[in-house]
Order: sequence, then structure tokens, then C-alpha cells
Amino acid sequence: MLTYIVRRLLRLIPTLIVISIMTFIIIQLPPGDFFDSLQAQLAESESRADQQAFDALRKQYHLDKPLWKQYLFWIGGCVQGDFGYSFEWRRPVADLIGERLGLTFVMSLGSLVFMWVVAIPIGIYSARNRLSWSDYSLTFVAFIGLCIPNFVIALIAMYASVFWFGGSAGGLFSQEYKYAAWSLAKVWDLLGHLWVPVVVIGAAGTATMMRLMRTSMLDVLDRAYITTARAKGLAERWVIYKYAVRVAINPMISIMGMQIPQLVSGSIIVAIVLGLPTTGPLFYRALETQDMYLAGTFLMLLAVLLLLGNLLADILLALVDPRIRLE
Repeated sequence: MLTYIVRRLLRLIPTLIVISIMTFIIIQLPPGDFFDSLQAQLAESESRADQQAFDALRKQYHLDKPLWKQYLFWIGGCVQGDFGYSFEWRRPVADLIGERLGLTFVMSLGSLVFMWVVAIPIGIYSARNRLSWSDYSLTFVAFIGLCIPNFVIALIAMYASVFWFGGSAGGLFSQEYKYAAWSLAKVWDLLGHLWVPVVVIGAAGTATMMRLMRTSMLDVLDRAYITTARAKGLAERWVIYKYAVRVAINPMISIMGMQIPQLVSGSIIVAIVLGLPTTGPLFYRALETQDMYLAGTFLMLLAVLLLLGNLLADILLALVDPRIRLE
């Protein structure tokens, strides 16, 4: 297992190099740069823009050099932990992302746990009671969850939070804790607000995983070894959770690697609607203003999360299913 992990980690290096090149090309595709967008905004507001000042800034941040030199400056800084400078925020990219990354991961992890805790038991129950009224009802609810956009669910959750539970309309903190130092009271306040984005972001994923678990369980329950286990007189609960679920859960683990970056990037609209201080709105603003270093770092972060998520999923598959041999 250790040899497999080391081998996979070494394979990540050329993959990340290729991804970094593609990321840099993608963020350079729109015409112009941040300073061109800023000049256009100043022109619309009838403000005067000093062309010499913009040229000096382009030279300072190497934007006047060929693209391959700009890439080398950027990737060389990334290796050293310097991800560039945000032109709009006038701060290092690492500081901007670091401030919001922790809350983003907490929210994403909560959504992932919510999806697994809700989807797996419902999927098992629906498979064991297939073609029953409860199965039809749960399937109907799952399709409703798939059809309704997350931002609509966010608006409904905001209404429920304010008028049913007496909570706030958005955000992750109350006003008195928004800029306060971390303490047990602030953590408790965060937990009181966290359930809204967790449920909203996890709603669509829960519906998808529930259908996937049900389909996988139905396939496993028709296998010969399940019939044999029942013929031996084993208890039904033991047959389901010892033999059936252990195999049926494999597809759930496989897609977990793809869910991690989706939870981080897919919560952008929800984060804007709910006013969350996460990386989603920051990423959207960076794309809108062509803040190249900030947008490029976000794309690289999502790629790294996808690769590490797939590696984690492969390791968990080997631990859960003894039939899988990685070495």
C-alpha cells in the first residue's frame, strides 16, 4: 500500500505541471488584462486614467513580457509559496485565499458528511423496500432535489431560518462575532449558522448519491453470494450490512474524489445568495475582473483537490473491499 501511495504521488508531479500550463492558458484567453478592464471602467465613469501609470504597473508585474515568461514567473512563485498578487484587492493571493479557505473547507466537509449520513441509509432502505410506496415517495423526493436549483433551495432555507427558527438571513456569523477573535462562543455561533449552507449545498448531492446507492444495492442483492448467505440462515441485518453494503458502497467511494472540488467550486452561487465569506464569491469576482493570479490559483487549487480526492478514494476502496489489489 505504501509503495502504491508513493507511486501515485510521484505521478501527480507531471500531471500538475500540465494542469498549470492549461490553467495559465485559460486565464489568458479573454482579451486584455485587469488593467484594461480597469481603464474601461474608468472611461465609463468619465474618470481620467494615466496610461503611464498602467504601463508601469504592467512592467512591475511582468505583464509586458511574453506569455511563456509570465508563466515561468507565476509557476516559479507557486513552488515557493508565492501565488502572485491580486490587482483588485491589492494583497497577496495566498493571504486572500488563506482567510477564506478554512471556512470553505468546513462548509464543504459538513456538506459531504450530510450527504453520506442522509443518502446511504435512505438508499439502503429504498433498495430493501423496492417498488413499495415508501420507495416511490423517496424516489419522488430525490428527483425534486435534483430538479430544484441550489440557489432556490438557499432562498427557501433563508426564509425558514428567519421566520421558523429565528435565525439570521445569511452569513456564517452574527454581527457581534463577525470580526471578533476566535473563541468558543464564536465557534458555537458558527455552528448555529452553518446548517443552512450545509443543507443547501448538500441537497442536490444527497439526491444523486441516494439514487446511486439504491441502484448499487439492487444490483448487489441479486448476486449469488447474497442468496447463499441467506440460505445459510444468517440474519437479514447481517446479510445486508456485512455483505451487501460493503460491496454496494464502492461506487459511492469512487465518486467522492470528484465531489470534493465540486463542493468547493459548486457553492459559488449559493455563497453569493447567502452572503458567505468563502472562496466562491472571491473566485467569481476574480474571473469577472480578470484578476489573473487570483483566478489561476483557484483553478490550480481545484485541480489539486481533484487529484488528492481521487487518491484518497482509491486508498479507501482498497481498505473497504479486500478484493481490490493495488500491489
